[in-house]
Amino acid sequence: MQFGIFTVGDVTPDPTTGRAPTEHERIKAMVTLAVHAEEVGLDVFATGEHHNPPFVPSSPTTMLGWIAARTERLILSTSTTLITTDDPVKIAEDFAMLQHLADGRVDLMLGRGNTGPVYPWFGKDIRDGIPLAVENYALLRRLWREESVDWEGEFRTPLRGFTSTPRPLDDVPPFVWHGSIRSPEIAEQAAYYGDGFFANNIFWPKDHFQKLIGLYRRRFEHYGHGTAEQALVGLGGQVFMRPNSQDAVREFRPYFDNAPVYGHGPSLEEFTRDTPLTVGSPDQVIEKTLKFREYFGDYQRQLFLVDHAGLPLNTALEQLDLLGEKVVPVLREEFAKNRPAAVPDAPNHASLLAATQN
Repeated sequence: MQFGIFTVGDVTPDPTTGRAPTEHERIKAMVTLAVHAEEVGLDVFATGEHHNPPFVPSSPTTMLGWIAARTERLILSTSTTLITTDDPVKIAEDFAMLQHLADGRVDLMLGRGNTGPVYPWFGKDIRDGIPLAVENYALLRRLWREESVDWEGEFRTPLRGFTSTPRPLDDVPPFVWHGSIRSPEIAEQAAYYGDGFFANNIFWPKDHFQKLIGLYRRRFEHYGHGTAEQALVGLGGQVFMRPNSQDAVREFRPYFDNAPVYGHGPSLEEFTRDTPLTVGSPDQVIEKTLKFREYFGDYQRQLFLVDHAGLPLNTALEQLDLLGEKVVPVLREEFAKNRPAAVPDAPNHASLLAATQN
């Protein structure tokens, strides 16, 4: 399994001080977190894509290219690349370029995002969200796999004999995860192509994501990519830890209560009861995360959100220290136990390249 962190890049005031970081400070903090993720032994850093305040990561490949130069092993990914409003030609070129710069340590997660106004900002209609995701990805796949592409669709100008440059490293496109919070059509899309399916797994109870992941696994098998248990699943989750669980709850409560995404709603206790959010000790995080396998089956990637809602950088770095020292080593060991031999490892550039040579 791969373990890592993802960030949404929000610029949120710290409710305990009232001070918000500048955009410059927040961007630099995200880079610091990524570098430290590698230092503590994590596998993946993923950034979101947003084009509106209070978020700053509008250009993920720029940030990931900067991080690539400062890391050696870390897989660089996105927690959302907006397949609906980004031009698939630009996605193809940007991520192929990043592949070369990072020596293949690149994959991406495609999604529709959670900001409705982004559609007209980029000349699209939100009512076309699912058709845009389907058509744009069909083109993206061809751009990475064919030297000369003729294309005509509904949502962009035609292409005639177009070659996307640079070509993917070793002629191996980056691995794609399709991310979804609520859309069975996206689970179907991931299954159709044999790609990965990433369930956000933050805001909703397990029953909701069991339905989506179950659908993806069944359709993955239906399309002949392997058995349902061989489908490639990734999960999100959010944690806040202190050695003492009472200290974690007391410290995190003001951040939770004022968070831009889930604040001013259900209480912290209700949220930790009903969703995967874990606020407590490292042992509690381990216990709750291990239950994900009971709900969703053996899976390939686990990403944690640790820097949301105005948490200071030093506090987020302390979360990484706890993940690297106390949590992830235990999770690696426990998830490896009784893992069926047929369940594949998480894909990376080396494994994808080897598959083309067999």
